[in-house]
Amino acid sequence: MAEVRLKKHEGRLLKSGGAWIFDNEIAEVTGAHSNGDLVEVRDFDGYQLGTGFINHNSKIRVRMLTRNPEEQINAAFFRRKLQAAWDYRKAVVDTSSCRLVFGEADFIPGITIDKYEDVLVVQSLALGIDRWKEVIVDLLKEIFLEDGIRIRGVYERSDAKEREKEGLERKKGFIGEPFDTEVEIVENGVHYHVDVKDGQKTGFFLDQKYNRLAIQQLVRGHNSRGLDTGIHEVLDCFTHTGSFALNAALGGADHVTGVDASETASAMARRNAELNGLSNVEFLTADVLDLLPALREEGKQYDLVILDPPAFAKARSNVKNAMRGYTAINRDGMKLVKPGGYLATCSCSHFMTPDLFEKMLHDAARAAHVRVRQIEARAQAPDHPILWTAAESYYLKFYIFQICEER
Repeated sequence: MAEVRLKKHEGRLLKSGGAWIFDNEIAEVTGAHSNGDLVEVRDFDGYQLGTGFINHNSKIRVRMLTRNPEEQINAAFFRRKLQAAWDYRKAVVDTSSCRLVFGEADFIPGITIDKYEDVLVVQSLALGIDRWKEVIVDLLKEIFLEDGIRIRGVYERSDAKEREKEGLERKKGFIGEPFDTEVEIVENGVHYHVDVKDGQKTGFFLDQKYNRLAIQQLVRGHNSRGLDTGIHEVLDCFTHTGSFALNAALGGADHVTGVDASETASAMARRNAELNGLSNVEFLTADVLDLLPALREEGKQYDLVILDPPAFAKARSNVKNAMRGYTAINRDGMKLVKPGGYLATCSCSHFMTPDLFEKMLHDAARAAHVRVRQIEARAQAPDHPILWTAAESYYLKFYIFQICEER
C-alpha cells in the first residue's frame, strides 16, 4: 500500500475527528498507486493515522475510512458500517423512507443512499467509494432481507457536478434490473409521488421530514381549537413538489397557495394534492423573487408564510450575494404575514452558517419593521446526522417565528 505523509503541523481537521486531508497538507506520497486506491496515512513523524482513498484530481486528496491501521478494508468492513447506519435509523426515524447513508457522517465518505419504500437511490461523489458502490448495494439488500424488507430496485443518481472535481463523469441509471422509477411514499400521513429518475437530488427532500411535520402540527394546533387566531391562509414559497403546502393543507388550513418557478414541479405538486384528496391547496408557477413584492403591492396577507429556497450559497464565494437574496425574500415574506401570524424560513446551504443566517434574519426583520418571536429552531432530520467533526454535515437551518407588530 502506498503511503501519504503529512507536513508538520498539518492534518488538524483529521486529528480533530474529520475525514478529509487536503492537497496542501501533504508532504509526500510514496509507493505505486492509482487514483481511487487505498493509501496508508502517516503524520510527519511516521505515526500511523489510518487508511483512506487517494485521488490526485481532487483538492480533498484523501478521504479517510478508518483510523485503525490494522483494519482491513473489505466487504466485511462495509457490512459493519452499513449495519450500524441502518440500526441508527431504526432507532431515530421513521424508516419507510429515509436517508440510509450520509457520507462522512456515517463514516463512509463520498456516498449517500436514500430509501423510498422498497427502492434505493445511490449517489456516489468520490472515486474511491465509486469502486465499492455495487458491493455496498448488495450488502444493503442482505441487511434489509434480514428485517423482512425486499428491495425491488436500485437507481443511481450520480449526476451531481461535484463528480467532476473527482475526475468522474456524471452518471445516472439502473444498478441491476430496470423498474418503475416513480415511487409512492407516505410521510407524516401525506402521500407523495417521487420520481427517483428525474426528480431533484435523489427524488425528494427527505431532510425536511420533521420540519414539515412541525408545520402540520402548528396549523392543526390552531385550527383544531376553532379560535379566531386559526391559520386560514398559507403561502408556501419554493414549494417544489408541494411538501410543506400539503402538510399545511392536511393540518386544516382553509386555503394554501404553493409557488414554484418550475412548471414540472408544480404539476407534480398538483398530482400529490390529488393523491391526498386535498382541495384546499393550489399551485402556481411563478418566480418567488418577483411574486413576493407583487403580492405586497396587492395588499395580500397570510396567516403563515413558508420560505424554503434552494441553496443560494453553493460556494463560499457566493455568500455575500446569497445574504442579499435571503434578506430580500425574508423581508418580503415578513411583510406578507398578518400581525400575530407566522413565518417558517430556512436555508439548506452549508456556507450560510447559523450565525450568518441569524444575522440575516435580524436585518430582514428590521427592514420589514416587525419583531420576530421564535417558536422553534430546527435542523435536518436525524437520518441526516450532524457529525460535529464534519462541519459540512450541518447544513439545514429552519426557524418558525411569530411576527409581531413593531410598536
